[in-house]
This record gives sequence, structure tokens and C-alpha cells, in this order.
Amino acid sequence: MFDRNTETQNKPDAISEVLLGMRLRGASYWRLRLSPPFGINFRADDGARFHFIGQGEALLLLPDAAPRLMQAGDAVLIPRAQPHRLLSGPRVAARDFGSYEPERVCQAFCEVKACDAAACRTRDTIVLTGAMELDLVTMHPLVGLMPDAMSVGALLDRQPEMHAILAAMESEMAQDRPGSAGILARLADVIAALIVRGWVECGCDNLSGVITGLRDPRLARVLAELHKDPGRDWDIPTMAGLMGASRSVFSDRFVTVVGVSPLRYVTDLRMRIAAQWLEQEGSSVAAVAHKMGYGSQAAFTRAFKRVIGVSPGNHRRRIAS
Repeated sequence: MFDRNTETQNKPDAISEVLLGMRLRGASYWRLRLSPPFGINFRADDGARFHFIGQGEALLLLPDAAPRLMQAGDAVLIPRAQPHRLLSGPRVAARDFGSYEPERVCQAFCEVKACDAAACRTRDTIVLTGAMELDLVTMHPLVGLMPDAMSVGALLDRQPEMHAILAAMESEMAQDRPGSAGILARLADVIAALIVRGWVECGCDNLSGVITGLRDPRLARVLAELHKDPGRDWDIPTMAGLMGASRSVFSDRFVTVVGVSPLRYVTDLRMRIAAQWLEQEGSSVAAVAHKMGYGSQAAFTRAFKRVIGVSPGNHRRRIAS
């Protein structure tokens, strides 16, 4: 007998595949104890950032955006590497985040105490900040569509389960219990992933494209498989079969929703993943070309230059310099 529930369970969850492909997690976290007045400048080369206010409040300032007041229990994800500041007041001078001397609590978690001895633990502002790994090369169109800052506040009505997680983070931030550093890091990873998922699901982008495709039940299956195994020998009949449509219907639907042809999308996806692999020490051009399904290094090099703008070798040297 046909089991509809079994079919649903076996369908790939495109959004989950995207989040896994993004490797959305905190690479490093810092707990900041700050006494007003304070100001912290995060440079663009600090990468994607996650901030959570555990106690007190802070103004978030991003380029070309109105100041945003963050209060206790508020979290924000800044998906693209861009300069921004956290200030205790609108006219407070800021110092670079890298100028602080952190105390290591455990692996990938440090603490910065920039508070008055008498004020610490009572009137200071406590911030959890994380350098997030958003490996969006596997879902590169997403990063360009995301807002400059993605706040948890806009999602609480739609995802009430986040209230309990945020409350747990506040509790952990307020006290130094054994293991709190690891728990905070994992909870922050979950909140950041929920922020991205909520944004994808609610359609806040108001654009067609990959996000619309992820919400299209039949196209989502194709996109999930492409991102799961980009080096596979993809062709139109194979992708159309995943969608359960003819080649012409699939191609027309893909172009209408995503904005580019299926094969162009596969090539762009492969090259952006290849660019990241080439930035890793020990990855040769020949090995990366093979992983991406190219039997010829010359063909891989031509495709890479067409998408990325430079040859694989020049890309590696540019990153190294």
C-alpha cells in the first residue's frame, strides 16, 4: 500500500541541505563584559558575525542604515562581511575588536573583560559575539539576497520556540556555570540557523530566484541534490527526472524561477565551491577539477575563469597575498 507519510519522509529537505551546505556554525565565540561608555568596531575582514545581548543594551550601527537598539535577549546575524559597530551611545568612540586581549575559556571560546571592577556583573553589558562560518559558496545566490542584518525579533511570532532558546542563552550568560561556554556556542549556532531558515521560509526577499525555488516542492528536490553532489555528471534529463517533468517543462520552470539555465547554475555552483577548495592549503588544481567532475584540467580552467574572472592559479595567489 502506498504510504504518503513515507514518501514525505524520504523527500530531501532542500532548506536543510542548504543550511548543511552553508556549514552554518560559529567558528569562534567571545563573551564581552563591557561597562558604559563602550564602543567596538568590527572590521569587514572579521567575516560574518552573530551578536546576542545577554544583559544591558547596545546600539548596532551598520553602513547606510539607521542605528538599531539591541536589548537583553536580542540576537542579530550579519551574513556578509562588512564593518559595523556596537556602541553604548550614539556618540561614543569605538576601538577595534582585535585590540582587546581575550582570556581563553576553552577551545573556540574566549572572554573579554572591559568593565569597571565595581560594576562588573551588576551594571555592565554582556554580549556574546561570534565569527560565523557561512560557507555560502554552496548556496551563493543567497548571500546577495540577504539583508545586511537579520534580527531574531522579526521571527519570534512565527517561531515561538526561539523564546525558550533565547531565555536559556540569557541564563547562561548571566552566570559562570561549568560548561556554559560550550552550551552558549551551540545555542547560538541554533539561533543563527533558525534566523536563516525563517528568512527563507517567509519569503521576505520579495524576489524570484533560488529562494522561490526552495519553496517550490518539485524544484526544491532538484536544488537539494545539486548542492548535495555538485560534482555529479548532471544533465538536463537527470535533473528533469528528479523533478518528474519533461526536459522542456523542467528547463522552462527552472529558468523562470531561478533566473538562469540549469546547466549554467550547475557550472556557477561548481566554480564557487572550487574557488573555496583552492583557498585551502594542499588542494591542487587537478584534484579540485576532478572533484568537480571535470576530466580535463583545461576545461575546468576555462570554466573557472569564465565564472570567477581569473584562472585557478591566479585565484590561489590572490588569496594567498
